[in-house]
Amino acid sequence: MKMISLLLLILSSCLCATFVVNVTQSSYEAEENHSITLEWTFTTRTQGNWRNLFVICEFTTLLKNGTIYVHRDGVEFPGSQDDQFSGRVQIDKDVLREGRIRLHVSRLRTEDSGLYLCDVKTEDGLNTAFCRLNVSAAADQLQPPTENLQPDSRGRIGVYVSLGLFVLTVIYVSFQFLKSKLGRKC
Repeated sequence: MKMISLLLLILSSCLCATFVVNVTQSSYEAEENHSITLEWTFTTRTQGNWRNLFVICEFTTLLKNGTIYVHRDGVEFPGSQDDQFSGRVQIDKDVLREGRIRLHVSRLRTEDSGLYLCDVKTEDGLNTAFCRLNVSAAADQLQPPTENLQPDSRGRIGVYVSLGLFVLTVIYVSFQFLKSKLGRKC
């Protein structure tokens, strides 16, 4: 019985000290060409300490996966970023010290839709949280153009006149051909 009590005490102390990464929103909706901020939080006993902080944010879609952001001990690694997000991702470094990851993605594309996850490792532990982003096509691309697709009445009249002249020309040429073949008997 003492062994079980000791085991429960150890287990409960481990659970209390568990390192946690949370996503502030599990699902995001955005429109193409707009911007969005994805946000995660993590527990830390040593707020403001850049030492032993490793953050990697990644994405996964049906077609590909890759890295969006890497941070280790106060240093960013932009060279590890997937070309799909080149020049479109920024992180708020000030809130990183407070245990928050705010990832700003600009000029969204429909192919940015997918699963986004952040792995965070500190001296307190390692954990991951993920969210889903759905980027829909821009509203102006969803609706057909509002211009009148019917030609105006003058255009229709021109088509009918041209067609009529063509038919008369075919009849006249055919008549002349037949007339020459029959030897001018008409």
